[in-house]
Amino acid sequence: MNDNENRKNFEISGFDSYSSDNEPPAAGENGHIFKEQDFNDTQAYETNGTQPDTPQGGMPPGDSFKQESSFTPHSHYGFFPSGNYGIGNTPPPPYTQPYYFKQKVNKKLKEKRYGFRAIVASVIIASILGAAVGTGTYMAVGNFYGNTQGNNTGTASEQTNIVKTINITSNVESVVQAVAEKAGPSVVGIRTTAAITGFFGGTTESTGEGSGIIYTKDGYIITNYHVIQEAAEQTGRTTKIEVFLPSDPENAIEASIVGYNISSDLAVIKINKTGLPAIEIGNSDELKVGEYVVAIGNPGGLEFMGSVSYGIISGLNRRLNAESMGSLQLIQTDAAINPGNSGGALVNTKGQLIGVNSVKLVAEEFEGMGFAIPVNTVVQICDEIIKNENEPTPYIGVSISTRYDAATLQMLGYPPGAVVQSVVPNGPADRCGIKRGDIITEFNGQQITGYASLNSAINACKPGDTVTVKVYRSGKIYSASLTVGANNENR
Repeated sequence: MNDNENRKNFEISGFDSYSSDNEPPAAGENGHIFKEQDFNDTQAYETNGTQPDTPQGGMPPGDSFKQESSFTPHSHYGFFPSGNYGIGNTPPPPYTQPYYFKQKVNKKLKEKRYGFRAIVASVIIASILGAAVGTGTYMAVGNFYGNTQGNNTGTASEQTNIVKTINITSNVESVVQAVAEKAGPSVVGIRTTAAITGFFGGTTESTGEGSGIIYTKDGYIITNYHVIQEAAEQTGRTTKIEVFLPSDPENAIEASIVGYNISSDLAVIKINKTGLPAIEIGNSDELKVGEYVVAIGNPGGLEFMGSVSYGIISGLNRRLNAESMGSLQLIQTDAAINPGNSGGALVNTKGQLIGVNSVKLVAEEFEGMGFAIPVNTVVQICDEIIKNENEPTPYIGVSISTRYDAATLQMLGYPPGAVVQSVVPNGPADRCGIKRGDIITEFNGQQITGYASLNSAINACKPGDTVTVKVYRSGKIYSASLTVGANNENR
Protein backbone atom coordinates (compact mmCIF):
# COMPACT_ATOMS: atom_id res chain seq x y z
CA MET A 1 0.00 0.00 0.00
CA ASN A 2 1.48 3.38 -0.98
CA ASP A 3 1.40 6.61 1.03
CA ASN A 4 -1.56 8.01 -0.87
CA GLU A 5 -3.63 4.93 -0.12
CA ASN A 6 -2.55 5.12 3.52
CA ARG A 7 -3.56 8.74 3.73
CA LYS A 8 -6.94 8.07 2.17
CA ASN A 9 -7.72 5.11 4.42
CA PHE A 10 -6.84 6.90 7.63
CA GLU A 11 -8.67 10.10 6.72
CA ILE A 12 -11.84 8.06 6.21
CA SER A 13 -11.41 6.45 9.61
CA GLY A 14 -10.90 9.78 11.34
CA PHE A 15 -7.09 9.89 11.27
CA ASP A 16 -5.04 12.85 10.05
CA SER A 17 -1.89 11.63 8.33
CA TYR A 18 -0.21 15.05 8.02
CA SER A 19 2.52 16.45 10.19
CA SER A 20 2.41 19.85 11.95
CA ASP A 21 3.85 21.65 8.93
CA ASN A 22 1.27 20.08 6.59
CA GLU A 23 3.85 17.86 4.92
CA PRO A 24 3.23 14.12 4.76
CA PRO A 25 5.73 12.38 7.05
CA ALA A 26 7.64 9.26 6.13
CA ALA A 27 5.79 6.03 6.78
CA GLY A 28 6.97 3.78 9.59
CA GLU A 29 8.01 0.16 9.39
CA ASN A 30 4.40 -1.00 9.17
CA GLY A 31 3.48 1.73 6.69
CA HIS A 32 1.20 3.59 9.08
CA ILE A 33 1.37 7.36 9.55
CA PHE A 34 -0.15 9.14 12.53
CA LYS A 35 -0.32 12.62 14.01
CA GLU A 36 -1.15 13.52 17.58
CA GLN A 37 -4.61 15.06 17.73
CA ASP A 38 -6.89 16.49 20.43
CA PHE A 39 -7.64 13.96 23.15
CA ASN A 40 -11.39 14.09 22.59
CA ASP A 41 -11.18 13.28 18.89
CA THR A 42 -11.22 9.72 17.65
CA GLN A 43 -7.56 9.82 16.80
CA ALA A 44 -4.35 7.88 17.37
CA TYR A 45 -1.05 9.26 18.65
CA GLU A 46 2.02 9.87 16.54
CA THR A 47 4.27 6.84 16.15
CA ASN A 48 6.42 5.18 13.60
CA GLY A 49 5.85 1.69 14.93
CA THR A 50 8.28 1.98 17.84
CA GLN A 51 7.75 3.00 21.45
CA PRO A 52 9.60 6.25 22.28
CA ASP A 53 11.77 6.32 25.36
CA THR A 54 10.53 9.72 26.57
CA PRO A 55 7.29 11.66 26.23
CA GLN A 56 7.19 13.62 22.98
CA GLY A 57 6.30 16.72 24.93
CA GLY A 58 9.40 16.35 27.09
CA MET A 59 9.63 15.75 30.80
CA PRO A 60 7.13 17.42 33.11
CA PRO A 61 8.06 20.94 34.17
CA GLY A 62 9.99 21.37 37.39
CA ASP A 63 11.16 18.64 39.71
CA SER A 64 7.72 17.55 40.88
CA PHE A 65 7.72 14.30 38.86
CA LYS A 66 10.20 11.48 39.34
CA GLN A 67 10.37 8.44 37.09
CA GLU A 68 9.79 5.20 38.97
CA SER A 69 9.50 2.51 36.30
CA SER A 70 8.84 1.78 32.65
CA PHE A 71 5.70 0.19 31.27
CA THR A 72 5.46 -0.95 27.65
CA PRO A 73 1.93 -1.35 26.29
CA HIS A 74 0.98 -3.96 23.72
CA SER A 75 0.58 -3.19 20.04
CA HIS A 76 -3.01 -2.95 18.85
CA TYR A 77 -4.41 -2.13 15.43
CA GLY A 78 -0.85 -1.89 14.14
CA PHE A 79 0.29 0.98 16.36
CA PHE A 80 1.80 1.65 19.74
CA PRO A 81 -0.17 4.15 21.89
CA SER A 82 2.17 6.91 22.97
CA GLY A 83 2.23 10.61 22.25
CA ASN A 84 2.79 13.63 24.44
CA TYR A 85 1.13 12.00 27.41
CA GLY A 86 -0.33 8.65 28.24
CA ILE A 87 -3.23 7.48 26.16
CA GLY A 88 -5.18 8.22 23.02
CA ASN A 89 -8.51 7.02 21.73
CA THR A 90 -8.55 3.65 20.00
CA PRO A 91 -9.06 3.83 16.26
CA PRO A 92 -12.29 2.60 14.73
CA PRO A 93 -12.37 -0.86 13.10
CA PRO A 94 -11.34 -1.16 9.47
CA TYR A 95 -14.99 -1.36 8.41
CA THR A 96 -15.86 2.10 9.80
CA GLN A 97 -18.31 3.94 7.55
CA PRO A 98 -19.15 7.64 7.39
CA TYR A 99 -21.38 8.80 10.22
CA TYR A 100 -24.29 9.80 8.02
CA PHE A 101 -25.09 8.60 4.54
CA LYS A 102 -28.09 7.97 2.36
CA GLN A 103 -28.21 5.38 -0.35
CA LYS A 104 -29.77 6.64 -3.54
CA VAL A 105 -32.33 4.27 -4.98
CA ASN A 106 -33.37 4.96 -8.54
CA LYS A 107 -36.77 3.54 -9.23
CA LYS A 108 -38.60 3.81 -12.48
CA LEU A 109 -42.06 5.05 -11.65
CA LYS A 110 -44.96 3.32 -13.29
CA GLU A 111 -47.10 5.80 -15.13
CA LYS A 112 -50.72 5.95 -13.98
CA ARG A 113 -53.66 7.80 -15.34
CA TYR A 114 -56.48 9.17 -13.21
CA GLY A 115 -59.96 10.03 -14.38
CA PHE A 116 -62.04 13.06 -13.44
CA ARG A 117 -64.03 11.13 -10.81
CA ALA A 118 -60.88 10.00 -9.04
CA ILE A 119 -59.61 13.57 -8.89
CA VAL A 120 -62.86 14.89 -7.41
CA ALA A 121 -62.90 12.10 -4.80
CA SER A 122 -59.30 12.86 -3.83
CA VAL A 123 -60.09 16.55 -3.32
CA ILE A 124 -63.06 15.74 -1.08
CA ILE A 125 -61.05 13.28 1.04
CA ALA A 126 -58.14 15.72 1.37
CA SER A 127 -60.51 18.44 2.55
CA ILE A 128 -62.00 16.18 5.21
CA LEU A 129 -58.57 15.02 6.41
CA GLY A 130 -57.25 18.57 6.42
CA ALA A 131 -60.05 19.73 8.68
CA ALA A 132 -59.52 16.78 11.02
CA VAL A 133 -55.76 17.27 11.20
CA GLY A 134 -56.13 21.00 11.80
CA THR A 135 -58.56 20.42 14.68
CA GLY A 136 -56.36 17.71 16.17
CA THR A 137 -53.32 19.95 16.04
CA TYR A 138 -55.10 22.79 17.80
CA MET A 139 -56.37 20.49 20.54
CA ALA A 140 -52.93 18.92 21.03
CA VAL A 141 -51.20 22.27 21.34
CA GLY A 142 -53.77 23.64 23.72
CA ASN A 143 -53.58 20.54 25.92
CA PHE A 144 -49.74 20.47 25.86
CA TYR A 145 -49.29 23.98 27.21
CA GLY A 146 -52.28 23.82 29.50
CA ASN A 147 -53.67 26.74 31.43
CA THR A 148 -50.91 28.61 33.23
CA GLN A 149 -53.17 31.25 34.67
CA GLY A 150 -53.64 31.16 38.40
CA ASN A 151 -51.68 31.79 41.54
CA ASN A 152 -47.94 31.11 41.20
CA THR A 153 -46.21 31.32 44.58
CA GLY A 154 -42.58 30.34 43.86
CA THR A 155 -40.04 32.23 45.97
CA ALA A 156 -36.26 32.58 46.07
CA SER A 157 -34.34 32.07 49.32
CA GLU A 158 -37.45 32.42 51.49
CA GLN A 159 -38.18 35.92 50.16
CA THR A 160 -41.53 36.97 48.75
CA ASN A 161 -41.15 38.26 45.21
CA ILE A 162 -43.74 39.59 42.81
CA VAL A 163 -44.76 36.77 40.46
CA LYS A 164 -45.96 37.62 36.98
CA THR A 165 -48.49 35.29 35.39
CA ILE A 166 -47.89 34.21 31.81
CA ASN A 167 -50.91 34.21 29.51
CA ILE A 168 -50.12 32.08 26.49
CA THR A 169 -51.76 31.06 23.27
CA SER A 170 -51.35 27.84 21.36
CA ASN A 171 -48.12 28.52 19.45
CA VAL A 172 -44.48 28.21 20.38
CA GLU A 173 -43.51 31.73 19.32
CA SER A 174 -45.92 33.41 21.71
CA VAL A 175 -44.85 31.13 24.57
CA VAL A 176 -41.16 31.98 24.08
CA GLN A 177 -42.02 35.67 23.88
CA ALA A 178 -44.05 35.52 27.11
CA VAL A 179 -41.31 33.58 28.90
CA ALA A 180 -38.65 36.05 27.76
CA GLU A 181 -40.73 38.99 28.99
CA LYS A 182 -41.12 37.39 32.42
CA ALA A 183 -37.69 35.83 33.06
CA GLY A 184 -35.49 38.07 30.89
CA PRO A 185 -35.23 40.96 33.40
CA SER A 186 -33.82 38.50 35.98
CA VAL A 187 -30.81 37.49 33.84
CA VAL A 188 -27.83 39.85 34.11
CA GLY A 189 -24.48 40.29 32.43
CA ILE A 190 -21.24 39.75 34.38
CA ARG A 191 -17.78 41.04 33.53
CA THR A 192 -14.61 40.04 35.38
CA THR A 193 -11.55 42.25 34.86
CA ALA A 194 -8.01 41.44 35.98
CA ALA A 195 -5.17 43.96 35.88
CA ILE A 196 -1.78 42.42 35.09
CA THR A 197 1.42 44.33 35.82
CA GLY A 198 4.15 43.69 33.28
CA PHE A 199 7.86 43.16 33.90
CA PHE A 200 8.68 46.79 33.09
CA GLY A 201 5.82 48.20 35.15
CA GLY A 202 3.19 48.50 32.43
CA THR A 203 -0.34 47.32 33.18
CA THR A 204 -2.64 45.36 30.90
CA GLU A 205 -6.18 44.17 31.52
CA SER A 206 -7.86 40.87 30.71
CA THR A 207 -11.62 40.51 30.82
CA GLY A 208 -14.08 37.66 30.87
CA GLU A 209 -17.84 37.86 30.43
CA GLY A 210 -20.74 35.62 31.34
CA SER A 211 -24.27 35.57 32.67
CA GLY A 212 -25.92 35.55 36.07
CA ILE A 213 -29.39 35.17 37.59
CA ILE A 214 -30.96 37.49 40.17
CA TYR A 215 -31.72 35.10 43.04
CA THR A 216 -33.15 37.54 45.59
CA LYS A 217 -34.53 41.06 45.32
CA ASP A 218 -31.86 42.38 47.71
CA GLY A 219 -28.92 41.67 45.40
CA TYR A 220 -27.81 38.01 45.59
CA ILE A 221 -26.90 36.74 42.12
CA ILE A 222 -26.18 33.16 41.01
CA THR A 223 -23.60 32.39 38.34
CA ASN A 224 -21.08 29.73 37.34
CA TYR A 225 -17.83 29.51 39.29
CA HIS A 226 -15.75 29.62 36.13
CA VAL A 227 -17.32 32.98 35.22
CA ILE A 228 -15.75 34.62 38.30
CA GLN A 229 -12.85 32.17 38.73
CA GLU A 230 -10.13 34.68 37.91
CA ALA A 231 -11.33 36.98 40.67
CA ALA A 232 -11.87 34.10 43.11
CA GLU A 233 -8.37 32.64 42.78
CA GLN A 234 -6.68 35.74 44.21
CA THR A 235 -3.44 35.26 42.28
CA GLY A 236 -2.11 38.64 43.36
CA ARG A 237 -3.65 40.51 40.44
CA THR A 238 -6.12 43.32 40.94
CA THR A 239 -9.56 42.05 39.93
CA LYS A 240 -13.10 43.33 39.96
CA ILE A 241 -16.52 41.91 39.12
CA GLU A 242 -19.16 44.09 37.47
CA VAL A 243 -22.86 43.37 36.96
CA PHE A 244 -25.01 44.83 34.19
CA LEU A 245 -28.79 44.87 34.64
CA PRO A 246 -31.08 44.48 31.60
CA SER A 247 -32.96 47.58 32.73
CA ASP A 248 -29.75 49.65 32.74
CA PRO A 249 -27.17 47.87 30.56
CA GLU A 250 -24.87 50.89 30.19
CA ASN A 251 -24.04 51.25 33.88
CA ALA A 252 -21.86 48.72 35.72
CA ILE A 253 -22.52 47.80 39.35
CA GLU A 254 -19.53 46.43 41.24
CA ALA A 255 -20.13 43.07 42.93
CA SER A 256 -18.41 41.08 45.67
CA ILE A 257 -17.97 37.31 45.96
CA VAL A 258 -20.14 35.71 48.66
CA GLY A 259 -18.83 32.17 48.10
CA TYR A 260 -18.50 29.40 45.57
CA ASN A 261 -18.53 25.64 45.07
CA ILE A 262 -16.13 24.42 42.40
CA SER A 263 -17.52 20.88 42.20
CA SER A 264 -20.94 22.17 41.18
CA ASP A 265 -19.53 25.10 39.15
CA LEU A 266 -21.72 27.48 41.15
CA ALA A 267 -20.97 30.83 42.77
CA VAL A 268 -22.93 33.56 44.52
CA ILE A 269 -22.06 37.23 44.17
CA LYS A 270 -23.82 40.28 45.61
CA ILE A 271 -24.52 43.85 44.57
CA ASN A 272 -25.68 46.66 46.85
CA LYS A 273 -29.09 47.19 45.30
CA THR A 274 -32.65 46.36 46.36
CA GLY A 275 -35.96 45.96 44.59
CA LEU A 276 -34.47 43.70 41.94
CA PRO A 277 -36.66 41.37 39.81
CA ALA A 278 -35.75 38.01 41.36
CA ILE A 279 -36.47 35.00 39.19
CA GLU A 280 -39.25 32.60 40.09
CA ILE A 281 -37.97 29.17 41.16
CA GLY A 282 -39.38 26.01 39.59
CA ASN A 283 -39.00 22.34 40.52
CA SER A 284 -36.46 20.32 38.53
CA ASP A 285 -37.72 17.05 40.01
CA GLU A 286 -40.92 17.42 37.99
CA LEU A 287 -39.22 17.78 34.61
CA LYS A 288 -40.04 15.41 31.75
CA VAL A 289 -38.03 14.61 28.65
CA GLY A 290 -39.52 16.44 25.68
CA GLU A 291 -40.68 19.52 27.59
CA TYR A 292 -40.05 22.86 25.95
CA VAL A 293 -37.43 25.05 27.64
CA VAL A 294 -36.00 28.51 27.03
CA ALA A 295 -32.34 29.50 27.55
CA ILE A 296 -31.62 33.14 28.39
CA GLY A 297 -28.13 34.60 28.62
CA ASN A 298 -25.38 36.53 26.89
CA PRO A 299 -23.87 34.30 24.18
CA GLY A 300 -20.66 35.86 22.97
CA GLY A 301 -20.59 38.37 25.82
CA LEU A 302 -22.41 41.55 26.79
CA GLU A 303 -22.76 42.61 23.17
CA PHE A 304 -25.54 40.04 22.83
CA MET A 305 -26.98 40.49 26.31
CA GLY A 306 -30.44 39.04 26.90
CA SER A 307 -30.38 36.60 23.97
CA VAL A 308 -33.11 33.96 23.96
CA SER A 309 -33.16 30.48 22.44
CA TYR A 310 -35.55 27.59 22.90
CA GLY A 311 -35.52 23.83 22.61
CA ILE A 312 -36.56 20.76 24.53
CA ILE A 313 -35.25 18.71 27.42
CA SER A 314 -33.27 15.99 25.66
CA GLY A 315 -32.35 14.01 28.77
CA LEU A 316 -32.34 14.03 32.55
CA ASN A 317 -29.88 12.83 35.20
CA ARG A 318 -26.90 13.03 32.85
CA ARG A 319 -23.57 12.51 34.58
CA LEU A 320 -20.18 13.86 33.56
CA ASN A 321 -17.27 12.05 35.19
CA ALA A 322 -15.49 15.28 36.01
CA GLU A 323 -14.24 16.09 39.46
CA SER A 324 -14.86 19.71 38.56
CA MET A 325 -18.54 18.78 38.20
CA GLY A 326 -18.56 16.24 41.03
CA SER A 327 -21.29 13.61 40.71
CA LEU A 328 -23.97 16.08 39.66
CA GLN A 329 -26.90 14.87 37.63
CA LEU A 330 -27.41 17.40 34.83
CA ILE A 331 -30.22 18.43 32.51
CA GLN A 332 -29.44 17.92 28.82
CA THR A 333 -31.06 20.25 26.30
CA ASP A 334 -30.78 21.12 22.65
CA ALA A 335 -31.46 24.80 23.35
CA ALA A 336 -28.46 26.79 22.14
CA ILE A 337 -25.97 27.37 24.98
CA ASN A 338 -22.92 29.25 23.75
CA PRO A 339 -19.87 30.87 25.37
CA GLY A 340 -21.20 33.74 27.47
CA ASN A 341 -24.40 31.84 28.25
CA SER A 342 -22.67 30.22 31.22
CA GLY A 343 -24.46 31.19 34.41
CA GLY A 344 -27.63 32.05 32.49
CA ALA A 345 -31.12 30.71 33.08
CA LEU A 346 -32.86 27.65 31.70
CA VAL A 347 -36.57 28.19 32.29
CA ASN A 348 -39.78 26.28 31.62
CA THR A 349 -42.86 27.50 29.76
CA LYS A 350 -44.11 29.15 32.96
CA GLY A 351 -41.00 31.31 33.12
CA GLN A 352 -39.71 29.46 36.19
CA LEU A 353 -36.01 28.71 36.67
CA ILE A 354 -35.36 24.99 36.26
CA GLY A 355 -31.59 25.03 35.71
CA VAL A 356 -28.41 27.09 35.47
CA ASN A 357 -26.64 26.76 32.11
CA SER A 358 -23.16 25.41 32.64
CA VAL A 359 -21.55 23.22 30.01
CA LYS A 360 -21.62 22.93 26.24
CA LEU A 361 -20.13 19.90 24.51
CA VAL A 362 -19.46 19.81 20.80
CA ALA A 363 -18.18 16.91 18.74
CA GLU A 364 -17.79 16.53 15.00
CA GLU A 365 -20.44 13.85 14.69
CA PHE A 366 -22.93 15.52 17.01
CA GLU A 367 -24.68 18.83 17.17
CA GLY A 368 -24.16 20.88 20.33
CA MET A 369 -25.37 19.36 23.57
CA GLY A 370 -26.18 21.87 26.30
CA PHE A 371 -26.18 21.04 30.00
CA ALA A 372 -27.70 22.80 32.98
CA ILE A 373 -27.47 22.26 36.74
CA PRO A 374 -30.95 21.36 38.10
CA VAL A 375 -32.49 24.20 40.09
CA ASN A 376 -33.16 22.04 43.15
CA THR A 377 -29.41 21.42 43.42
CA VAL A 378 -28.71 25.10 42.76
CA VAL A 379 -31.02 26.26 45.56
CA GLN A 380 -29.53 23.82 48.07
CA ILE A 381 -25.92 24.81 47.35
CA CYS A 382 -26.49 28.55 47.00
CA ASP A 383 -28.56 28.75 50.20
CA GLU A 384 -25.68 27.04 52.03
CA ILE A 385 -23.28 29.62 50.59
CA ILE A 386 -25.50 32.53 51.60
CA LYS A 387 -25.99 31.13 55.10
CA ASN A 388 -22.23 30.55 55.41
CA GLU A 389 -22.74 26.79 55.73
CA ASN A 390 -20.56 25.93 52.75
CA GLU A 391 -18.11 23.43 54.27
CA PRO A 392 -14.83 23.00 52.36
CA THR A 393 -14.35 19.63 50.67
CA PRO A 394 -11.21 18.11 49.05
CA TYR A 395 -10.49 18.86 45.42
CA ILE A 396 -7.61 18.30 42.95
CA GLY A 397 -9.05 19.72 39.72
CA VAL A 398 -9.30 17.00 37.07
CA SER A 399 -11.96 15.42 34.89
CA ILE A 400 -11.82 11.71 34.11
CA SER A 401 -12.65 10.03 30.81
CA THR A 402 -15.52 7.52 30.84
CA ARG A 403 -14.20 5.74 27.75
CA TYR A 404 -11.50 3.74 29.51
CA ASP A 405 -12.43 1.36 32.31
CA ALA A 406 -9.99 -1.11 33.84
CA ALA A 407 -10.89 -3.87 31.37
CA THR A 408 -10.38 -1.60 28.35
CA LEU A 409 -7.03 -0.36 29.62
CA GLN A 410 -5.89 -3.92 30.28
CA MET A 411 -6.95 -5.00 26.79
CA LEU A 412 -4.93 -2.15 25.31
CA GLY A 413 -1.90 -3.03 27.42
CA TYR A 414 -2.03 -0.08 29.82
CA PRO A 415 -1.92 -0.21 33.62
CA PRO A 416 -5.26 0.22 35.42
CA GLY A 417 -6.10 3.75 36.50
CA ALA A 418 -8.14 6.88 35.85
CA VAL A 419 -7.51 8.55 32.48
CA VAL A 420 -7.28 12.33 32.82
CA GLN A 421 -9.44 14.06 30.23
CA SER A 422 -8.85 17.64 31.36
CA VAL A 423 -7.07 19.60 34.07
CA VAL A 424 -8.40 22.74 35.76
CA PRO A 425 -5.91 25.58 35.09
CA ASN A 426 -3.95 26.55 38.20
CA GLY A 427 -5.65 23.80 40.22
CA PRO A 428 -3.83 21.37 42.54
CA ALA A 429 -3.31 18.77 39.78
CA ASP A 430 -2.09 21.41 37.33
CA ARG A 431 0.41 22.79 39.84
CA CYS A 432 1.57 19.22 40.56
CA GLY A 433 2.33 18.62 36.86
CA ILE A 434 -0.50 16.26 35.88
CA LYS A 435 -1.41 16.60 32.22
CA ARG A 436 -4.26 15.68 29.94
CA GLY A 437 -3.88 12.05 28.86
CA ASP A 438 -2.06 10.89 32.01
CA ILE A 439 -3.32 7.76 33.77
CA ILE A 440 -3.52 8.19 37.54
CA THR A 441 -2.56 4.77 38.90
CA GLU A 442 -2.16 5.53 42.61
CA PHE A 443 -3.34 8.29 44.95
CA ASN A 444 -2.18 8.60 48.54
CA GLY A 445 -1.19 4.93 48.65
CA GLN A 446 -4.50 3.68 47.20
CA GLN A 447 -4.52 1.82 43.89
CA ILE A 448 -6.74 3.55 41.34
CA THR A 449 -8.87 1.63 38.85
CA GLY A 450 -11.14 4.40 37.59
CA TYR A 451 -13.16 7.47 38.50
CA ALA A 452 -14.96 5.90 41.46
CA SER A 453 -11.80 4.76 43.25
CA LEU A 454 -10.06 8.10 42.57
CA ASN A 455 -13.04 10.04 43.90
CA SER A 456 -13.07 7.85 47.02
CA ALA A 457 -9.34 8.41 47.59
CA ILE A 458 -9.71 12.18 47.21
CA ASN A 459 -12.68 12.34 49.59
CA ALA A 460 -10.64 10.50 52.23
CA CYS A 461 -8.31 13.52 52.35
CA LYS A 462 -8.73 16.99 53.79
CA PRO A 463 -7.99 20.30 52.07
CA GLY A 464 -4.34 21.10 52.69
CA ASP A 465 -3.16 17.48 52.91
CA THR A 466 -0.03 16.62 50.90
CA VAL A 467 -0.20 13.23 49.19
CA THR A 468 1.84 11.19 46.72
CA VAL A 469 0.27 10.59 43.32
CA LYS A 470 1.56 8.21 40.64
CA VAL A 471 0.76 8.57 36.94
CA TYR A 472 1.52 6.63 33.77
CA ARG A 473 2.84 8.68 30.86
CA SER A 474 4.36 7.43 27.59
CA GLY A 475 5.51 4.07 28.88
CA LYS A 476 6.77 5.22 32.29
CA ILE A 477 5.38 5.60 35.80
CA TYR A 478 6.07 8.92 37.55
CA SER A 479 5.39 10.03 41.13
CA ALA A 480 4.91 13.52 42.55
CA SER A 481 3.62 15.35 45.62
CA LEU A 482 0.22 17.01 45.40
CA THR A 483 -1.40 19.39 47.89
CA VAL A 484 -5.15 18.81 48.06
CA GLY A 485 -7.22 21.96 47.57
CA ALA A 486 -10.70 23.02 48.67
CA ASN A 487 -13.50 23.09 46.13
CA ASN A 488 -15.58 25.73 47.89
CA GLU A 489 -15.11 28.82 49.97
CA ASN A 490 -17.06 31.55 51.72
CA ARG A 491 -15.84 35.15 51.83
